[in-house]
Amino acid sequence: MGQCQLLCLFGLLLTTIGGSDGGGGGGNNVTYDGRSLIINGHRKILFSGSIHYPRSTPQMWPRLIAKAKEGGLDVFDFSGRRDLVRFIKEVQAQGLYVCLRIGPFIEGEWGYGGLPFWLHDVPGIVFRSDNEPFKFHMKRYATMIVNMMKSARLYASQGGPIILSQIENEYGMVEHSFLEKGPPYVRWAAKLAVDLQTGVPWVMCKQDDAPDPVINACNGRQCGETFAGPNSPDKPAIWTENWTSFYQVYGDEARIRSAEDIAYHVALFIVKMKGSYVNYYMYHGGTNFGRTASAYVLTGYYDQAPLDEYGLLRQPKWGHLKELHSAVKLCLKPMLSGVLVSMNFSKLQEAFIFQGSSECAAFLVNKDKRNNATVYFSNLMYELPPLSISILPDCKTVAFNTAKVSTQYGTRSMEQRQKLDSVEQWEEYKEAIPTYDETSLRANFLLEQMNTTKDASDYLWYNFRFKHDPSNSESVLKVSSLGHVLLAFINGEFVGAYLERRVAGLRNVSIQGAKELKDFSSFSWGYQVGLLGEKLQIFTDYGSRIVPWSRYGSSTHQPLTWYKTVFDAPTGSDPVAINLISMGKGEAWVNGQSIGRYWVSFLTPQGTPSQSWYHIPRSFLKPTGNLLVLLEEENGYPPGISIDTVSVTTLCGHVSDSHLPPVISWRSQNQRTLKTHKRIPGRRPKVQIRCPSGRKISKILFASYGNPNGNCENYAIGSCHSSNSRAIVEKACLGKRSCTVPVWTEKFYGDPCPGIPKALLVDAQCT
Repeated sequence: MGQCQLLCLFGLLLTTIGGSDGGGGGGNNVTYDGRSLIINGHRKILFSGSIHYPRSTPQMWPRLIAKAKEGGLDVFDFSGRRDLVRFIKEVQAQGLYVCLRIGPFIEGEWGYGGLPFWLHDVPGIVFRSDNEPFKFHMKRYATMIVNMMKSARLYASQGGPIILSQIENEYGMVEHSFLEKGPPYVRWAAKLAVDLQTGVPWVMCKQDDAPDPVINACNGRQCGETFAGPNSPDKPAIWTENWTSFYQVYGDEARIRSAEDIAYHVALFIVKMKGSYVNYYMYHGGTNFGRTASAYVLTGYYDQAPLDEYGLLRQPKWGHLKELHSAVKLCLKPMLSGVLVSMNFSKLQEAFIFQGSSECAAFLVNKDKRNNATVYFSNLMYELPPLSISILPDCKTVAFNTAKVSTQYGTRSMEQRQKLDSVEQWEEYKEAIPTYDETSLRANFLLEQMNTTKDASDYLWYNFRFKHDPSNSESVLKVSSLGHVLLAFINGEFVGAYLERRVAGLRNVSIQGAKELKDFSSFSWGYQVGLLGEKLQIFTDYGSRIVPWSRYGSSTHQPLTWYKTVFDAPTGSDPVAINLISMGKGEAWVNGQSIGRYWVSFLTPQGTPSQSWYHIPRSFLKPTGNLLVLLEEENGYPPGISIDTVSVTTLCGHVSDSHLPPVISWRSQNQRTLKTHKRIPGRRPKVQIRCPSGRKISKILFASYGNPNGNCENYAIGSCHSSNSRAIVEKACLGKRSCTVPVWTEKFYGDPCPGIPKALLVDAQCT
């Protein structure tokens, strides 16, 4: 298929609402109505998570999928390492559904939005428009992907896990820019999708004019407030991208979205919009290997997602959302088959009640961002924290509140395993600076960079010759550039660098002398695409033997220098990262595989790098003798590099007596109540600590039952403290992988200060 194979990211929906209904030889019938998707006649409320499989490795997929399933997801929303069929089959093997978002334009902070650069050179093409050349290639691509899925029998109609597909991506944001060519393109794309006859529904996100039968869906952070709703009463409310944090660019600090905020807006969408499908973007972001990241985007992608870049649980986000999913699933029957009634307590407080024939579920909403609220519902009083929703699966007992985080907090740590600080173990190779005579591409004007490189390299050499006037002793080279970074060399010697900060190619070049300013923009220019080291692939084992490496530091430093060394893989199974804090800007390869671009020297306003550690997947490594090659564009110091491992070694729980018990206890208690007609006491708030696999609780760093000051990031004993706190927690937890300690005076042998609300804060170490 050659050029037809557009690079695209896809979205897999992970939903564990009973998992997939099939997987055998028979097919599943997937339809929808105004309430929800309907699979084999059963209505579903589905929680989904985006995992871009090329931003992780096949060896990571099973663990990522399993952690997403444990977190309460039912669907994978996946985006385009390359074996799509293998990834979907792994999702199916773990009993989850798939939403296939085939684009072809996917944005995703991926280079060129996922479109291949060669499309740029198709004569007469206008991207994403009612344009015949673009539609020709888009149709070939979409047909190829769908046929690939059909051949592997992956659609639900064939017994596979794919229950939903998406065509295009957020086109409604730019449709007006295409004037009269926009709406016809939308109609054409929708018809193309439906005519492919996948047997499952199609969606378009941020596309209010999505033609029937394609479902229009919402993207954003607050779709319970911003979504206009389905454009037909026969379509369900679907949220295709609930942004769990914000993608980060070099020079910016990480922007955190709290677990409480995400949970509130998910619950609001479900009740206010009668939403039946929520996809977290991202659930796991991963790593922008190679040159895949779009301009300025960090190599670590959506590291603040519920599963971080390395696939570790990002707590409390992962655990709090898991509790939310469990609470919503307790309400499924009345929500999907009952009648919805809403009532206002006041301007900022309201209730949504789902009443079935024999079951009732209620959601109590406090929209006040600052103040607690007291409401009376069904003759009972309920305290609602600011900006929160309480979920009552039986219209009486609160199982979950979006603002009350009872799950543990985790601290990710980096352990230095191997310092590469010996100058003797490093070698260097200075990139060859081409001369004008060595270039074969010539033009009498300045070429645009991307059109010239065809995205085959980040680098383009511009060369010209000029005769220096000896009387101009103070000559200054002046360059107007749209490149991210410009490096200038005269007669092979580095003379300066310039960072433009944001968008490619030179616009004009001149030399300011003492007597005149001379413009060289229309001179004869010679061009070379890429670097010699790239062409020779000196980052591979074979390529590294082609060029003459020198001892590190044996000559004057030059920007654009290659460095190499070898290292051993750290023992164990913890994820591996390379600490490049001593480097500037460039790209790194391990055993010939690029782990991505690095840009440590681009500091945030606070004066720190946006990213210092870069992920090396375990599957890239051998036990010993791993080849590490770096291309350094600036003035980095390789002996400052170390090989580290990543783990969660410190866990903390902070729960008060006003928090709620774990959601799982609601189900077990109420099942007992139904059988015995008596409510058994014992549902209490609990601190829950659970170490990662292979670790046990080895030390209690802090424990206080009473009114401890602070939180899990900064704490101290308060005015009320049980002297038994540490001993009781140690007895319950030490030597175990997980433990629970109820926030209960009897557990601590009495009340240390009657009349004062109590809390338990525990900080534990896992080894």
